[in-house]
Amino acid sequence: MGPIPKGATVAVTGGAGFIGGWIVRLLLDKGYRVRACVRDSNDETKTGFLKAMPGYISGRLTLHSADLDKAGCFDEVFKGCQGVAHVSHVSTYEDQDYVQMVCDHVINSINLSKTVNRVIVTSSIAGVLGESDVQELVRRPVLYEDRYPDELNPKRSAARGQGYSMGKILAERAFSDAADRSGRWDAITCCPGDNVGPILSEHQKSGGPWQHNIETMLLGEYKQNMLGAYRAWFTVDVRDTAEAHIRLLESVNVKNGQRFIAWSTETRNVEDVCASIGRLLPELGFAGAKLIDPLPESVKAREAEFRSIWGGCELRNERICAALGMEFRTLDVSIRDCVESLLSVGKVEPKLKLGFELQT
Repeated sequence: MGPIPKGATVAVTGGAGFIGGWIVRLLLDKGYRVRACVRDSNDETKTGFLKAMPGYISGRLTLHSADLDKAGCFDEVFKGCQGVAHVSHVSTYEDQDYVQMVCDHVINSINLSKTVNRVIVTSSIAGVLGESDVQELVRRPVLYEDRYPDELNPKRSAARGQGYSMGKILAERAFSDAADRSGRWDAITCCPGDNVGPILSEHQKSGGPWQHNIETMLLGEYKQNMLGAYRAWFTVDVRDTAEAHIRLLESVNVKNGQRFIAWSTETRNVEDVCASIGRLLPELGFAGAKLIDPLPESVKAREAEFRSIWGGCELRNERICAALGMEFRTLDVSIRDCVESLLSVGKVEPKLKLGFELQT
């Protein structure tokens, strides 16, 4: 148990993803050895950017094919690792028994390794604010680590859209309980906010909701927030999320079962996110985009109410700042860098005003 040593070997599940890719890159920058776990290490569209990292040619970064659904998929990968960043998503959050099965696969491999002493479990703010009754946010509007959704509400079920929130909390508890039983490793949870920032590979432009939303803005049309009707974006830069994972692996100020929210506490409505593109990058000549509201009419009728409830939430990040010394990037920086990466890495062709064109 305890922090990993400098230069240790760390396994990263979901290593080709938006968050996972940045964890791999920053671990390498800090001198660690990294084993990146991906679905298919031969899929160049998803792993090419990892193979292009300097640590790969030297052997300090290795890639490993692993199917979460198969027991034992991490047995050999985790042997010799001191840390694990468990970032990858499961195939579905609708079946909680399946989520538990996947957790068991990862936990068994950790126990068999006999070397892993700290695991960072990537959860989500959905595990903090994912309410089946939005009025619960009026009763308990402070969003911090010790807040959990009302789990006794009979409407809280996967069938009613709460599967993701339920699955994330299930995983948090499964890992911390298993670590406690083991006595040999600890599990710390990181709950990132809405991740915005630069992509590292073209496939990542559609690998998560927030950078994909900015992609659709650039293409001329975007949707009202569906993840919490009319909720503003509760943001964090993906690079800060990755940094938080690494600091949690290293920290002497954390212990098994703790959870930490990674967000800047800065919020912005989706309409204002879109408007920010032209303000931050006037040289681009962005033509703007049309807002589509696909929410049901019954929800649209309550727009003012929903905006008021979400606007009344108080986002807190004192715990992660105090424990890890985190300083979060501003959303303006995240949006700017996300847009430029979507253009350069993602090859997005934006709608521009007459007389403007991309530099080639």
